[in-house]
Amino acid sequence: MGLERLDHVNVRTNRLGAMVDWYREVLSLETGPRPGFSFGGAWLYCAGEPIVHLVEVAEEPVAIAPKIEHFAIRGTGLDGFLRHLESKGVGYEIGRPPDFPIIQVNIFDPDGNHIHIDFPAAEEAALQR
Repeated sequence: MGLERLDHVNVRTNRLGAMVDWYREVLSLETGPRPGFSFGGAWLYCAGEPIVHLVEVAEEPVAIAPKIEHFAIRGTGLDGFLRHLESKGVGYEIGRPPDFPIIQVNIFDPDGNHIHIDFPAAEEAALQR
């Protein structure tokens, strides 16, 4: 037995259209094929892989002490990504975990889900602009 990587995250939402638009416009994910489930939803792809599965629900999901605080996506091109977020009016916070060579860009989707995009520390010069 051997695990390879995280396959996808599954997010329930009552604002499917807004969520699809946000993930496409802000993270440049692409919609793609999805099984013919009996409920609405969308699969969003990164580099040909469906990494975010949105599930449509009738009412806003209620989270009572959520167990998952965030999910993360690896990225490159920090400077371009920050400029893209700014052009879309998306606020962000930069994080630098101690003793670990990454730069985290923390953002929130329309439903308030925390996502961070991890960039190599070698791209830190982009933060000096």
